[in-house]
Amino acid sequence: MEKTIDETIQGTSLSIEQNSDNKRKLYIESYGCAMNFSDSEIVASILANEGFNTTKNLEDADLVLVNTCSIREKAELTVRKRLEKFNAIKKHRPHLKVGVLGCMAERLKSQLLEEEKIVDMVVGPDAYKDLPNLIKEVDAGRDAVNVILSKEETYGDIAPVRLQTNGVSALVSITRGCDNMCTFCVVPFTRGRERSRDPQSILEEVNDLFKKGYKEITLLGQNVDSYLWYGGGLKKDFGKASEMQKATAVDFSTLLAMVAEAQPKMRIRFSTSNPQDMTLDVIRTMAKYDNICNHIHLPVQSGSNRILKEMNRLHTIEEYFELIDNIREILPDCAISQDMISGFPTETEEDHQATLAALEYVKYDFGYMYLYSERPGTMAARKLEDDVPMEVKQRRLAEIIALQREHCKYRTEEHLGNIENVLIEGTSKKSDAHWMGRNSQNTVVVFPKGTYKVGDFVDVKIEDCTSATLIGEPLGYSKN
Repeated sequence: MEKTIDETIQGTSLSIEQNSDNKRKLYIESYGCAMNFSDSEIVASILANEGFNTTKNLEDADLVLVNTCSIREKAELTVRKRLEKFNAIKKHRPHLKVGVLGCMAERLKSQLLEEEKIVDMVVGPDAYKDLPNLIKEVDAGRDAVNVILSKEETYGDIAPVRLQTNGVSALVSITRGCDNMCTFCVVPFTRGRERSRDPQSILEEVNDLFKKGYKEITLLGQNVDSYLWYGGGLKKDFGKASEMQKATAVDFSTLLAMVAEAQPKMRIRFSTSNPQDMTLDVIRTMAKYDNICNHIHLPVQSGSNRILKEMNRLHTIEEYFELIDNIREILPDCAISQDMISGFPTETEEDHQATLAALEYVKYDFGYMYLYSERPGTMAARKLEDDVPMEVKQRRLAEIIALQREHCKYRTEEHLGNIENVLIEGTSKKSDAHWMGRNSQNTVVVFPKGTYKVGDFVDVKIEDCTSATLIGEPLGYSKN
C-alpha cells in the first residue's frame, strides 16, 4: 500500500454496491499509487449521490473516468492508449462522456481537451466535490475543467466507498499534497501543498470501518510522517499558528497512538514515510502497540550523497543509516522496504556503487526499483540533462534488482521456524487449497485452508519459503 506503483492493480475497474434509484452507469479505472485508488473511492461516493451506479462493463457506461498518474512515463502512455479506446467507443455510444481525473489533469488539460479532443472533462485531485457541476456542464454539451489546487481540501467529510476490497483491508487518507520538492517528483505540482486531515474525522472513519468488519487499515499520505493537525491549514503555515494551536497540535506519532488505541483489534499500517520527517517517536509508538504492524516503507532513492543532493533529498546517506540503526534497535523485527531510482542525471559509476553499498548495509526486505524517467515540469527536467545512456541505466538497474533479490531471500529465511500472526486476505494465486495472507512485516504467507476464512487472524508456523513468500502450517486462531 505504498506511494509506489503496484503493477498488479493498474487499470482495474471498480464495482460497488448498486442503488436501485440510480439510473446512470459509471465506469472508472485507476492508475498509479495507493493514493489514486483511495481517491477513486471518494469519487465513487460523490457520484453515487448524483445518480450513478458503477459498472465493470465498459459497453454499459454513460460516464467513463480515468484516475491518472504522472509519476512515470509508462503510466501516462498507458492512460493515453485507454483514452483513445474510450474515444473510439463514443462513435457508437455518442452520449458517452469521458473524463480524466488526478495527476495528469493539470499538466495536460489543454492538450487533452482542446488539441486532441479525446476527453470531455478534466478534474484535478482537489476538485472532486465539483464533479456534480462539471457533469452538468458536459451533459449540456460543453467541455468542463477544474484543476485548481486547494489549500484546505482533505475530503475528511466524505465517507469513501470501498473498492477493489476483500472486506478485510482499507485505505484511510490522512494527508494530501507534499512540501518536499524532490527534483524528480511531480507530486507537489499535481497535488499541491501539504495539509492534514482532522484527527477526529480519521478516528470516525476507522471506527466505522471496524463496525463494517474490516480488520486492517493503512494510514495513507504522500508523506505520512509529516502529518500535523493544528486546527486546519497548510503545514508550512504552522509557524503562524497561535500558542494554543501549537500546544494542542497532533503530530503523526500521536495520531498513530490514537488510532491504535481506538481499535486495538485492528491492524494498523502506514505509508509512505520520508527519512527526513520520520521521528524516533513514531518508532517508539510502533513498539508500544501490538496492533501497529512492524513494517516501514522508507524510500532511499540513492546511496550517493551527491545524487541525494541533486534530488533535493534533505538527508545524507549517513543520516539515513543512523535512522535504520535506530529502527533496528527499537524494533528488531521490523521489515524495511525501499524505493530506488537508477540512472538519475549525472549519476556516475561511483554513485551507483554507493547505491549497491547502501543496499548491502540495510538488506531491505523488499523494494521498488525504477529507471529514472524524466517528468515534465519537475526541477530535474528543467535544470538537469537526462544524460545517463539507457543501456547504462538498464545495466545498473539489473544489478540493483539482483542484489535486492538476494536480500529478499535472506530476509524471508529469517522467518523460518517462527510462529507468526497472519491475516487471511484470500485464496492463494497458485493453489485453491491454500489461503494467502500477510504477517506484521507485510510478507505474504501461504498455508492450508482448513476451516479458516477470509478475515481470520491465524497463528502460522513458518516451515519453508521462496524469496518472496513464506509457507507454513496453521496452529490456531491468533489472540486478537
